[in-house]
Amino acid sequence: MLGYLLGRAGIDVVVLEKHNDFLRDFRGDTIHPSTLELLDQLGLAGEFLKLPHSKVSRVQLQTTAGQTFAISLERIPSKFQFIAFMPQWDFLNFMVSHAGPFPAFTLRRNAEVVGLIERDGRVHGVRYRDAEGEQELTAVLTVGADGRGAVTRESAHLPRLETAPPIDAFWFRLPRHGNEAAAVFGRVGPGVLLVMLDREEYWQVAFVIPKGKGEEIKSRGLDAFRQDIVSVAPELSDRVDQIRSWDEVKLLTVRVDRLTRWHMPGYLAIGDAAHAMSPVGGVGINVAIHDAVAAANVLWRPLSEGRVSEDDLAEVQRRRERAVRIIQTFQGFIQNRFLKPALMSQGPPSVPWIMRAVLATPFLRDIPPRMLALGIDRPRIESPARDRR
Repeated sequence: MLGYLLGRAGIDVVVLEKHNDFLRDFRGDTIHPSTLELLDQLGLAGEFLKLPHSKVSRVQLQTTAGQTFAISLERIPSKFQFIAFMPQWDFLNFMVSHAGPFPAFTLRRNAEVVGLIERDGRVHGVRYRDAEGEQELTAVLTVGADGRGAVTRESAHLPRLETAPPIDAFWFRLPRHGNEAAAVFGRVGPGVLLVMLDREEYWQVAFVIPKGKGEEIKSRGLDAFRQDIVSVAPELSDRVDQIRSWDEVKLLTVRVDRLTRWHMPGYLAIGDAAHAMSPVGGVGINVAIHDAVAAANVLWRPLSEGRVSEDDLAEVQRRRERAVRIIQTFQGFIQNRFLKPALMSQGPPSVPWIMRAVLATPFLRDIPPRMLALGIDRPRIESPARDRR
């Protein structure tokens, strides 16, 4: 997104992609209304929504104790009152297809960044490896958008705060029947919690587990794992045998951290490189896109003049840090006050009273869906579309 916006503004920008394609599974596939609004501002939303996707407007939680709660996006103040579920490789290919025609935009594939070029306390670009060996690419500004395992932020030695999320998750797919409701379903029982994401032809299932317990659960065997699934989602009993081996179950290790300084001279971190988000709410990709929009809004003018100051980079962090902190705090509350107790419980779990009170109060119930759908600071694109000529 940042490469697209800078190329659109006539700024020379090179995006380095480690792989030859974008076909990585289990990336964030949830395009929230805030991102759809940004695409709409760019005149791309209509074309984007012609790509295969599913629309979900309700997030529903059920416990084996008989409690049912729902969050609806149908009242949020947006023309897009749904989450679009789309494989991230389709989203990335879409953005590349529209960025490619900009003369200022270049994408280099099979280019694995291995470190920063640093002299006299300033970053002057990156070292990367391709089929021809190690290369150097110099730049006025290097942006680390390389995720929670970012090589660039490690090379920059930026200070970081780390938390200890109490969960990990197993990810797998199960067939979805055509007559099943389109929604995000949470299922909670004694010591068992799973989330079912509608992918039209199949359910993407997150089986949430206590931190570090993946191997212990595997040691109990697939039959016990299938029984745990059915104990909270009995409607899946006719298809859990589709999980034939542990090779079909991927472990997501949950990490949550935040840089206290996102930048140094010549370098800026955004997205998970600046703040690894919990999977709670599926907001990570959208938060990262908000970072990209803020970065383009602040930096397009100084970049067009061939200069970027520390104050410019600090301004990107200033615009985005508050929203990131609020969302991470909310995710931490859900993890520690609901998910962790549910996973530790021996009896039927109960939804915390404060969550029940919020969802039952008319003037409060729309706050969670609005925050989920639109974020804390609803971004707008300020960077221009400029004819490079």
